Amino acid sequence: MTIPMNEKIDNLQDDATTGNAQTENRHDSKAQPFIRIENLSKQFDGVAVVDSVNLDIYRGELFAILGSSGCGKTTLLRMLAGFETPSTGRVVIDGIDITGLPPYQRPVNMMVQSYAVFPHMTVEKNVAYGLKKEGVDKTRIGEQVAQILSLVQLSGYEKRKPHQLSGGQLQRVALARALVKKPKVLLLDEPLAALDKKLRERTQFELMNIQDELGITFVVVTHDQEEAMNLATRIAVMDDGRFVQTGTPTHVYEYPTNRFVADFVGTTNMFEGTVSQIANEHLLIDTGDFGVIKASPTPGVNEGNQVWLAVRPEKITISKESITSETTTCIKGVVTDLGYYGNRTIYRVTTETSAVIEISAQNQFRASEPILDSEDEVFVSWDLANSIVLKE
Repeated sequence: MTIPMNEKIDNLQDDATTGNAQTENRHDSKAQPFIRIENLSKQFDGVAVVDSVNLDIYRGELFAILGSSGCGKTTLLRMLAGFETPSTGRVVIDGIDITGLPPYQRPVNMMVQSYAVFPHMTVEKNVAYGLKKEGVDKTRIGEQVAQILSLVQLSGYEKRKPHQLSGGQLQRVALARALVKKPKVLLLDEPLAALDKKLRERTQFELMNIQDELGITFVVVTHDQEEAMNLATRIAVMDDGRFVQTGTPTHVYEYPTNRFVADFVGTTNMFEGTVSQIANEHLLIDTGDFGVIKASPTPGVNEGNQVWLAVRPEKITISKESITSETTTCIKGVVTDLGYYGNRTIYRVTTETSAVIEISAQNQFRASEPILDSEDEVFVSWDLANSIVLKE
């Protein structure tokens, strides 16, 4: 049976808050994807900017697409919004193919990085603009604007103009304007990039609380790894127009599938080597500069394989005493650089073969002088379970 287009649009524009009941089931393997991206591609002058990507996003998720500049993430977001036409593939939201619908007929709203608020309008007029254009009754507009301004903590700012607001307040105005029409999906392109570090961190929690309260599916595009890991229920890491890994922030960080993800998401030490032996439930990896390093057995990794071993700086212990253990790798070196960040200190240790290892140590106790200083002889060590073995 064919559903008339006007009925499809009406179905799509249903109040997004009906998603609240389904939020708890968004990770259920039996749940149907709310957004389905199928073999989506976009080419400019014959060059694939987005290259046959597939992705399922569930109702009520706060999903992040993470990648460096030029990887295709914003182009993908614009295709979801309807501002770019796919070269191939389709986008399905709530069971309906929206690939051919113009932006104004999609159950989607988009918040851009520049916020794009109208400078000549007050806060309340900015927020009410979309509702007014749709012909919503004035009384309802007033009620909905008041509700959404309360939600984003802007009550009392209704009569102010954009030049009278801080960067964080402008961001909330843009968010309120995007949310007041109750879209089923909110797309956010680098939403916090213009904010300073402390305000950005505080706003991340506010954004999560708003999303949780409304139950709207959020899709966030960002190049900031910490922002993606803090905000998102799941992350898709994008590189050169394709997704290279999708998973929860914990899984992507702790279990990267390749060197690109290990290096891009967070900071890591990377050692290249060859598996020389598998013995006593250990991989022995000959790294040359760092000697033989132990690691846990890894599926698909066999003797003779060339591999890369990744270790996160915070998983490494630095001490003036050597640690000897069957389950520990210990390497001698000299502190050549250190950076004090208050809550932690970053050490760069040069080994006897001139290779460098980075360590992140929490400053758990108050001290007026650093415990370790440049030129100190030290030992860096980590448990073999913290070694990530990668074949590519």
